[in-house]
Order: sequence, then structure tokens, then C-alpha cells
Amino acid sequence: MDYTGINANVIDSWIEKGWKWGIPISHEQFVDALNGKWSMLLTPTKPVPKDWYPDLDGKRVLGLASGGGQQMPIFAALGAECTLLDYSEMQIKSDLSVAEREGYKINAIRADMTKPLPFDNNSFDLVFHPVSNCYIEDVMHVWKECYRILKKGGKLMAGLDNGINFLFDEDEKEITYRLPFNPLQDRKLLKSLEKEDSGIQFSHTLEEQIRGQLKVGFTLLDLYEDTNGEGCLHEYGVPTFWATLAMK
Repeated sequence: MDYTGINANVIDSWIEKGWKWGIPISHEQFVDALNGKWSMLLTPTKPVPKDWYPDLDGKRVLGLASGGGQQMPIFAALGAECTLLDYSEMQIKSDLSVAEREGYKINAIRADMTKPLPFDNNSFDLVFHPVSNCYIEDVMHVWKECYRILKKGGKLMAGLDNGINFLFDEDEKEITYRLPFNPLQDRKLLKSLEKEDSGIQFSHTLEEQIRGQLKVGFTLLDLYEDTNGEGCLHEYGVPTFWATLAMK
């Protein structure tokens, strides 16, 4: 099954329906970033701490599955040399449209992050990877590739689903599923995702997400938790996401 291709098409359809993670920043927001007023998200609600960012002027930044014209325009406004890799055509189009509107260059590549990334070793100073590896089965491959393409001292910022969301029904009020949640191993899960128009998603553990970064060689520098931003679990203050800062 070409599940990543299915996910790319599903995300394209969400964007056509007004998915909030596919709405690019406005011209006014870009100008604000040029003037030092900006923030970015790895998870639904909490801005990434400013002290996580290195000096970005002239630095090579990869937005890994970070299309949509929300983060990469801000990196460009801060002086970074930006590359985007995403598997959604619509997400890439959003970033290209902002780049054309604001007059900066971005190297936008449509590619599947479950495959070897099309970059040389030691290519980037920063990889910015918002919540997205819930759409792939093997996250260790992503950590290995991130480590390979980062320069020594380069940083990885990652938004991670901690798996709790996958326990619950659509209303987040009943525990319905067992973990791990892997629809490639259980066709009942596949049918439930198709019914909810959710793409093909996977739960991942702390061992996969954070220990995985450590096992490939990263040093963990900082982390924080976040909620869904809405819904029952959010109302009860249940953290469902992590964000991590790691260094090669």
C-alpha cells in the first residue's frame, strides 16, 4: 500500500476545505517578521521558545514536512536560506506562493520522508519538523536522515504526537483503541480512519520519538509538552504532544 501517497492526497483535500495548517501567513505577518515580531509552532498551541533558535542570518534551514507557508516564510524573513520538503503538492504551492508574493527564494521539493532524503551529508544548520511523523510508520528512519544531513552542531526542532490521541474515539470521550495504533497491521483501524477522513496515521512511543533521537546520536537540549488546543482532552489539560530541541 502506498500509504504516504494516500496521506499526501488526503492532506491536499483538507487544504481545499480550509485546513488551518495549510493557510499561509499574510503579507502583514511577513512584514512583522522582518521587523522582529514573529513566532512559530511545532505543536498546536505553544510557540517555540525564542532561545531555541540560533542566529538564522545566512543559515541553511530545512523545513521537513513543514509546508503550508506558515514557518518557512518567517525563516526567510529572518535571513535564512530555506529548503522545504513536503509530500503534499498543495502545501508546497502555498509556500511557493508566499515566496513569490514576498520576493524571496525557496528550494521546494516534493518528496516522501520515508525514503532517503535528497540531500548531502552535513548540509543544514537547522531542521524544523512540526508534528507530521504520525503519518509515517518508521520514525527511526527520519531521525537517522536528520542526523546525517545536519552539520556538526546543527539543531533539530521536532513536534511529536505522544500517542494519547490514538486511544480515543473521535469525540475524545471514550477509550476505544489499543496502542500501538498501526492501521497497516489492523484493517479495522484502517477502516475507522477512512470513515473519519483521517489519512493513515500511527501512534509512536517515547522510546521511538525521544529515545530514537538519542540512539542515532543527537543530544537532547530541551523539550516541552502541549495539548490539542481544542476538544475534551484539551479541556482537561491532557498533554498530547511533545516538542524537542536536539543537537548533532
